[in-house]
Amino acid sequence: MLSVSETRTRAGRTPAAERDRTSSGRRRRNILTIAVVIAILATWPFLAPNPYMLSAGVIVLNFAVFATGWNIMGGFTGYISLGHAAFFGLGAYGTGLLIINTGMNSFLALALAAVGVVVIAVPVGYAALKVRGASFVIVTIALVLVLQLVFQSWRSFTGGSEGLFVPRPFPDLLRPQHHQVFYFIFLGVLALALLAWAVVNHSRFGAGLKAVREDEDKAESLGIPTGTLKLVAFAVSAFVVAVSGGLYALWFADLDPIFQFDVVLSAQVVLMALLGGTRYLFGPLLGAVVIGVALEYFLLNYGETQFHLIATGLLLGVVVLFLPDGVLTGAQQLVQRVRGKGATSIREMTAEELRAEQERKEKSGDDHD
Repeated sequence: MLSVSETRTRAGRTPAAERDRTSSGRRRRNILTIAVVIAILATWPFLAPNPYMLSAGVIVLNFAVFATGWNIMGGFTGYISLGHAAFFGLGAYGTGLLIINTGMNSFLALALAAVGVVVIAVPVGYAALKVRGASFVIVTIALVLVLQLVFQSWRSFTGGSEGLFVPRPFPDLLRPQHHQVFYFIFLGVLALALLAWAVVNHSRFGAGLKAVREDEDKAESLGIPTGTLKLVAFAVSAFVVAVSGGLYALWFADLDPIFQFDVVLSAQVVLMALLGGTRYLFGPLLGAVVIGVALEYFLLNYGETQFHLIATGLLLGVVVLFLPDGVLTGAQQLVQRVRGKGATSIREMTAEELRAEQERKEKSGDDHD
């Protein structure tokens, strides 16, 4: 026979143990789901009808890595950055310039460039994250525009408007084989980015970032180091985006500051994350597939016109007005309505709600005993 105190102690520990088991189960499901999705995407090089369609797949995966990296910051904290194209461009140019000026291995240059971008991102993030809302958005836009002007003007170092040609890491491969190799490289990096997002999502670090997203002032009042958490998320996000930029440089081999440091590119990536759903593991990937395919469609059918910008703006307006939480959330709410459960909010449970839920479970357990 257990004493009353021992019974209550074990009962008090049960919810925590259940949460741990639930979290562990979710991690395993995430890993399994990521493996399945990556396996499905890996079939595209064998199904693509021509090299152009294979190259389009590379572009979509590049967008997916970029958007997933952005989501580590924007999705968890709620800080909408339109300046991540700066890290994309720095990763691309850093990789190219290291290869050209030192002759080092392409992928070693990529790794060093990504680390260098993090070194730059820390002081930038420290300054930018002092402000919130529209002010933060303006600061991030300014970062992109300043770097675009610098890389355009510094012709002797960056090539300026004439661009920068980056030596290919696999010079002996024909173009179709080159696309295929980089498709699988991007796919591997995407898998790692998705795993990183899933790990953050089920960690105390991620819980702190979600607290910032829901109510930053309340999180600070509870003793959560919001400034440190935001800065770390900003740096990790910049690293992933820099890797996507460096891989783009190795794949495409021709860099232009107008494209590498483009606010429109940042806006498109933000749209990808918002379209799929920033609070879902595969939300940015879904958005990247939809937007990436649409951009290639407009390029094929309308050429180098600005029609894709009009379509992007219209789609952004539709998402903000009718699907502010993304397609996946809208689909989930639709299923719940069909099942008769009604619409539910996707906001995280507050501390009061969690406490009330735990007390209700404990009380029902006492009544059952």
